[in-house]
Amino acid sequence: MNKIKEAAIIAVGMVIMGWTLKCGIDNFVNKDRIVTVKGLAEREVPADRVTWSISTTEMGDNLPVLYQRISEQAGKIKNFLVTNGIPESEITINPPTVNDLEANTWSENKKNYRYTAHTTVTVYTNKVEQVNKVIYKQGDLLQQGVAIESGSPDYEYASFQKMKPQMMAEAIKNAQQTAEQFAEASESKLGGIQTAGQGQFEIDDRDQNTPYIKKLRVVTTVTYTLR
Repeated sequence: MNKIKEAAIIAVGMVIMGWTLKCGIDNFVNKDRIVTVKGLAEREVPADRVTWSISTTEMGDNLPVLYQRISEQAGKIKNFLVTNGIPESEITINPPTVNDLEANTWSENKKNYRYTAHTTVTVYTNKVEQVNKVIYKQGDLLQQGVAIESGSPDYEYASFQKMKPQMMAEAIKNAQQTAEQFAEASESKLGGIQTAGQGQFEIDDRDQNTPYIKKLRVVTTVTYTLR
């Protein structure tokens, strides 16, 4: 009876050892069977923040008078913006800068004036559509005698952080679909994720004519095992 028990124990041990050995061999054979794929997700979204700067310059010989004139011009720009729907709290008037042309001893050209004063009025707002409308009305300032230098607005998509989880999930899903196609073509089965990159986000203008429409793009790299 004891010999039968001993034989049974030995047999069970050999089965367990054989199964363990097989798993080890399978792992060794399959350890390099992987596939690395990239997943892409894209969106087109309207910009939700804009920075727009409007500058003006005055010239003269009397500093107090020049300061008054540049302040009046900046005030006209601010009133123009407020009248066209831009909140006063989102408008900043920078202090004027003055350049003394006579202090430039290297300049040999005779000037009709001594000083130039320059100031910039900046709009920083999420009212993107409103700013786009105001841009086309800049001629109203010229009619008021305000010579302006208006730069191109800088558009942003500040809410992209809210889009990251959803876009990452979509990118990983697309990567998995690609990996499944590869596994099917290679007569394999797709295993689990071995490694995965966090994904690189890019925000660009859709094109040069519509900088207020942004193109979001995320690419993630995922490595799967194959069985």
